[in-house]
Amino acid sequence: MDRVQLENRVAELNKLLHEYGHAYYVLDQPIVPDAIYDQLLHELIAIEEENPDLIFPDSPTRRVGGEILTGFNKVTHQYPMLSLGNAFNEEDLNDFDRRVRQVVGDQVTYVCELKIDGLAISLRYEDGLFVQGATRGNGTVGEDITENLKTVHSIPLRLKEPVSIEARGECYMPKRSFTNLNKMRAEKGDELFANPRNAAAGSLRQLDPKVAASRNLSTFIYAMGGNGEAYGLESHSEALDYMDHLGFQTNHERRKFTNMREVMAYIEEWTEQRPTLPYEIDGIVIKVDSYNQQEELGNTVKVPRWSIAYKFPAEEVVTTVLDIDLTVGRTGVVTPTAILQPVQVAGTTVGRATLHNEDIIREKDVRIGDQVIIRKAGDIIPEVVSVLFDQRKEDSEPFVMPTHCPVCDSELVRIEGEVALRCVNPQCFAQISEGMAHFVSRNAMNIDGLGEKVVEQLLRSGLVKDVSDLYRLTVDELVQLERMGEKSATNLVNAIAASKGNSLERLLFGLGIRHVGAKAARLLAEEFETMDRLIGATETELVNVFEIGDKMADSVLTYFDNEDVLALISRLKEAGVNMNYLGKKVNAAEIDSPFSGKTIVLTGKLEQLTRDDAKVKIEELGGKVTGSVSKKTDLVIAGTEAGSKLAKAEDLGIEVWDEDRLLEELRE
Repeated sequence: MDRVQLENRVAELNKLLHEYGHAYYVLDQPIVPDAIYDQLLHELIAIEEENPDLIFPDSPTRRVGGEILTGFNKVTHQYPMLSLGNAFNEEDLNDFDRRVRQVVGDQVTYVCELKIDGLAISLRYEDGLFVQGATRGNGTVGEDITENLKTVHSIPLRLKEPVSIEARGECYMPKRSFTNLNKMRAEKGDELFANPRNAAAGSLRQLDPKVAASRNLSTFIYAMGGNGEAYGLESHSEALDYMDHLGFQTNHERRKFTNMREVMAYIEEWTEQRPTLPYEIDGIVIKVDSYNQQEELGNTVKVPRWSIAYKFPAEEVVTTVLDIDLTVGRTGVVTPTAILQPVQVAGTTVGRATLHNEDIIREKDVRIGDQVIIRKAGDIIPEVVSVLFDQRKEDSEPFVMPTHCPVCDSELVRIEGEVALRCVNPQCFAQISEGMAHFVSRNAMNIDGLGEKVVEQLLRSGLVKDVSDLYRLTVDELVQLERMGEKSATNLVNAIAASKGNSLERLLFGLGIRHVGAKAARLLAEEFETMDRLIGATETELVNVFEIGDKMADSVLTYFDNEDVLALISRLKEAGVNMNYLGKKVNAAEIDSPFSGKTIVLTGKLEQLTRDDAKVKIEELGGKVTGSVSKKTDLVIAGTEAGSKLAKAEDLGIEVWDEDRLLEELRE
């Protein structure tokens, strides 16, 4: 390309990537497959590396994280970021309503919004370009976290109009991201985050923006800085609609009411539906809609008189610690878990609560027989909040973590920089068993019929010593196992044989390489195409793969720099396990299906497909499968025993298919 062609291509790539990113992250309606987005982003990165002068300030490549920061500069907010007064019951809300009406009269409209449990942020734009992002801080002075906020895809780097404006909102971590993050931290022996809010705050205050980029954060914008009258707006609800128009992501569950009876009904509705949301909320925010009335009501030193936050009560219950169980994961981390007298918490029965590690047990002084207060951290993970010491028995003794592995009796070690105790014996039965269970799991080699109990039987019987032995099993050997008939044994042998044809990314994920999840495995398989090429990859080649950082690259190099691992790969090859990537780059122009660009929800039991199989087939045809029904949902596929999701889809008028219709469309 000549210079003019290069400049035009960069402009085109920027435009396309912003359009695709907005559709995916803000509208939740992807218009191209991930592979297309990744391909265009790689092309732009390559051009910018060769031509640094062509890097636009709003280039999508800025979202992957820049240079490590030395610290955060202070930012003085042009308009103070006030806190909100709190209401805890209907009486508090009625008092608020009475105070409002005493000042502005009876003609009042309130806007009710979900109170997102995240970190308050301020975003400043000049001529439509994102120039600065800051934390709330003390309300007057915050910290400049611009580089970290650039990595959040729902924050537009350039607005749809060249306006100078300040947006206020909440940066949060979705529940799924929080669960995945803590799972990875547990496997590495790192301290877990207590809840999504802490995780989001910790991510935004990382000095390395690449860390923030890896945390899958999102945002909801809930206000303008200052008064929107400068833009011809007369109310808060108009301002939110305008922010939508500019390209921001606002929460569309907001509603307008004219009295507290309606407000309370809205609160009761979301108190019940709160667990179904893919993000955390900790209350409802009620605001006077009219800007004129807001100005008339004014502010106190700390809070606006025209707004209040209704806070959900944290559900905490008391139960008894019956025992403390120790489990050894596939990476050797020993995790203590409190076995509890079963109790209802946030709508589910809880009988176990994580104690994380030795330091937490010592800090909270949790003992067997104690009465404890438990709750769900972020309404997701059951945890012990505190001990009722006044209820403790006189003969109670502190719990002491073992010095040796509870499974293989090897000495436990605490690796420098980690909080977890770890068994480092590679022959530990628990690690081998957990590793094999991971290898055969649905997202890895997907060997149906090989559950944890069968895996344990195979190991204890000596029929297998590692995963390569699975491919040498015979029906005659399997029928020797307890509760394994000839038909089950035949089906299992066939399932094992079928797994030989899996694409390389499934094998890579199944091997359990530290830090390499399913997505990273796919990226590596797609880049190197064969196992041999990956084994021979250099550090430079690895880190040049999109989203593969130094830590992951080092882990891959360390894994394959092991004679036992290479011997295992060799045995798998000899057994006929595929070592090649079988996927292909999808051209958006090739996708012409009833699923392309649609957001789809699967609910109920499918008889002829598993949920995962259906999800894969739909996504291969350009659809996006999500877990909850909303106004953004295009299609719901309902199997038998479909419940609340089907009912909600019918209420919203969303198209519903049964499994037969799904199979018919998939066959087309």
